[in-house]
Amino acid sequence: MTPSTTHDQRPIGSGFTPASKVDDVMEGIDLTGKNVIITGGHSGLGLVATRALAKAGASVTVGSRNTDPAEKAVAGIADIEVHQLDLLEPASIDAFVARYLDSGRPLHILINNAGYPGSAEIVRDARGYEAQFAANHLGHFQLTLGLHPALRAAVGARVVNTTSGAQRMSDILWDDPHFTTGRYDPSLAYPQSKTANVLFTVELDHRWAADGIRAYAPHPGIVPATAFNKAVGEEAQRAMGLIDESGEPIIDPDRGKKTPEQGAATIVFAATSPLLADIGGVYLNNSDISPLDEDPKPIDLTDPDTEVPVDVVPHSIDPRSAQRLWELSERLIKKPLA
Repeated sequence: MTPSTTHDQRPIGSGFTPASKVDDVMEGIDLTGKNVIITGGHSGLGLVATRALAKAGASVTVGSRNTDPAEKAVAGIADIEVHQLDLLEPASIDAFVARYLDSGRPLHILINNAGYPGSAEIVRDARGYEAQFAANHLGHFQLTLGLHPALRAAVGARVVNTTSGAQRMSDILWDDPHFTTGRYDPSLAYPQSKTANVLFTVELDHRWAADGIRAYAPHPGIVPATAFNKAVGEEAQRAMGLIDESGEPIIDPDRGKKTPEQGAATIVFAATSPLLADIGGVYLNNSDISPLDEDPKPIDLTDPDTEVPVDVVPHSIDPRSAQRLWELSERLIKKPLA
């Protein structure tokens, strides 16, 4: 791969900034008559995105593992449906897909947003797969492939795979992505799943652009206020400079620390912006296309004054790796580990 000549990872001058909010990005966007599915659309960044898309006129279907709290969270938002979806359960994914396809509706926007947080000890699904890779990537991969007929029927659709700047920290662990032969390393498991989100985006766009389906991988920034980031605990959040001594979020969008409305902006930018109409298969940050960091340097995460880079790196957009991951994922969703 020659990154400087074979990719579209170049900012387009969207006019937005790290401080731009959902309302800024959605100004003038009309989604009347459009159908949206968003996983995890009932909490955190997903809920902010759900509200914004519904406000613009879209009909939104939220996929949630636990439907009761999800329905309460979206109560009062117009034209919302909540359906059960457990990304660690293949049968649940198939049932969700079947319900949507049976409705006969085209699907204009699919936002694969739900995320499984990291854990100190390994968690496996029923197939034996490591849970972060299984939920963050494989579950969404199975969901997206199942929904392909509805995406194609939209005659112009987008697939948005919410990722993270953590993609810089690990390539796919090709020899053992599920940590079956070696010690589990939480510092690699989550980054691997986020790299998978970007590679999936690259190959999906390559394969499906001819069907009018484009793909994007937005990095929303670090949003201390979300339950996902709170899951690491106050001590860790304080050490990372995400909350102050009183436990309040530290907001500094120029350094990637954002409010939910700022974080979700890049997600809805990916889903709706006309500036991306002729571009796909790219990683986004700050409501624009990220540049490619072709020579990433090691960073010291123990230094609180270190500004952690989040631009996409070559291993995350390598087309050969993207094809390899797609083929591996097809095999993995068909059978459990031996």
